[in-house]
Amino acid sequence: MSKLKKIIGIAGCGTIGRRVASGLDAGAAPSAVLGGITSRNLDRAERFAATLDCRPPVVQLDRLVEIVDLVVEAAPANAMESIAVATLSAGKDLMALSGGVLLEREDLFDLADRNGATIYVPSGAIAGLDGIAGASVGRIDSLTMTTRKPPEGLKGAPGIEDSGVDLDAVSEPTVVYEGPALEACRLFPANVNVSAALSMAGIGPRKTRIRIYADPTVDKNTHDIVVEGEFGRLSILIENTPSESNPRTGKLSALSALATLRRITSHLQVGT
Repeated sequence: MSKLKKIIGIAGCGTIGRRVASGLDAGAAPSAVLGGITSRNLDRAERFAATLDCRPPVVQLDRLVEIVDLVVEAAPANAMESIAVATLSAGKDLMALSGGVLLEREDLFDLADRNGATIYVPSGAIAGLDGIAGASVGRIDSLTMTTRKPPEGLKGAPGIEDSGVDLDAVSEPTVVYEGPALEACRLFPANVNVSAALSMAGIGPRKTRIRIYADPTVDKNTHDIVVEGEFGRLSILIENTPSESNPRTGKLSALSALATLRRITSHLQVGT
């Protein structure tokens, strides 16, 4: 099949997976066709698929990678590795939304290389990666991101237990993590996957610094990024509205995945 006409599979039927599927069904990426869905809960996925005009088949992962050109991984982070290995082993492209799992996983990049596959990491809930990627061709001296989330959006993260912070008792902005992006992705896998894309575009997950606040004064997921280097200084502020069904995830995440599908299947390429 032509590069500009891809059959897309979606692995995961949560908030983001359903939004991406609905977008493809509605023609958000005209040269991308929804060709199948897989999920840990196939019955739930079947019910969702029945609401789409294109009626995509709901299949097991091993079957999905046979019938599509690209798999959008929209599953919990602990399912990312199995999805990536199955997809890349079949020589199919992968869009990784749990980008934090890719950090320090050269084996997955090697697998993609051996099988002629491409791994795509969307911008997700942040902006400005094109500028950061451009700056990284030269010298970047520092790259920091300060994230502020309503306390409810941080519940369930492994890093909260480590921090000792009682989210129900937080009455003012409270730091729950400060350190490298590599550790942030491990401790907050559903909250700061954006830091993985940020670090890959810039100076890597050990040098990229992340600070996370549980902040009862905000009602949006806020990311304040500052980059300094030989090019000068770049400051980016993003305020994302949390998804109604999952406050840990901003609405921009699914929209970014659809925009990436639109870009890679288009005759027009804009940006770095």
